[in-house]
Amino acid sequence: MNAAASIALASALALSTAGLALPKPAAAADAAHPAVVELFQSQGCSSCPPANANVLRLSSRPDVLALSFQVTYWDQLGWKDTFAQPAYTARQWDYAHAFHRGEVATPQVVVNGRLDGIGSRPGEIEELIRKADRGAAGPAVRLQGDKAEVTGGDPAHPAEVWLVRYDPRVQAVPIQRGENGGKTLPHKNVVMELTRLGAFKGGTARFDLPPATRPGLVPAVLVQAGPGGPILAAARG
Repeated sequence: MNAAASIALASALALSTAGLALPKPAAAADAAHPAVVELFQSQGCSSCPPANANVLRLSSRPDVLALSFQVTYWDQLGWKDTFAQPAYTARQWDYAHAFHRGEVATPQVVVNGRLDGIGSRPGEIEELIRKADRGAAGPAVRLQGDKAEVTGGDPAHPAEVWLVRYDPRVQAVPIQRGENGGKTLPHKNVVMELTRLGAFKGGTARFDLPPATRPGLVPAVLVQAGPGGPILAAARG
């Protein structure tokens, strides 16, 4: 999609969150149960740097798991994103389908798989975190070495268990062409691997983590109620 259409759809995202009816659970985000903040962005999108800056500011909080997913559909518009993968675009489409939308756009911030917005306004992401808190219920996730264990909870349907590996370093990327040509953009917590480990049906389930493709990546496990569904639990290694 072109840049104008992307910006127009992004504006609609901010308006649509108010229409989602969600329960109001007790707040439970902490270091052991972090709120999952997923940013879908592209180095070729001139509207993305403000949202990226807000996510970067949150990334050091122990109660937040901030993840940057670089999408591919801007790659043909002058600059190919150096971190983009089709799997991340597919994940954003899963959310679009779950939110009953016919398009995707950047920037988009999704919190706990439950609410979304643009993320460029000061305080917007913090508001989404508050509104989309998972509460105290849900399974527990434990990572130890090359194993992950999910216990407790009783999902109505089998949940998907995902392994995410991200780079915790701040990486400055010079952009040579496209809408951000001439700028150097900082990146942090860029997702480098996304792997489906299996299904969780309740009780206790153990999963083997495949070897990392490169050193220095931080693992995290997400338990999610189907493609684009609410995140039920999350933990980082």
